Amino acid sequence: MTTDTQDPAARAAQLLKGHRESIDRLDAILVYTLGERFKHTQAVGRLKAEHDLPPSDPTREAAQIARLEDLAEQADLDPEFAKAFLNFIIGEVIRHHKKHQE
Repeated sequence: MTTDTQDPAARAAQLLKGHRESIDRLDAILVYTLGERFKHTQAVGRLKAEHDLPPSDPTREAAQIARLEDLAEQADLDPEFAKAFLNFIIGEVIRHHKKHQE
């Protein structure tokens, strides 16, 4: 029989360190994923500019928001947070698309 003789504060510090390492890895994944996403949206912006298409597509944006809200619910993430996050990203994409048209 083994007993855990580790001090509770030391155990908490160890658990905290593990959680923070996971958070750091996930933050890196998010940043690289957003970078990849923006590479594609930049290409879309260039295509839209070349073909004189509007920088935003409200129908697609609404569908994407609904899709993301559904995914958020499946992932046990607040759908309002997911919606706000996607709206922020969409705003950045539109801003980039407008720059391509200038």
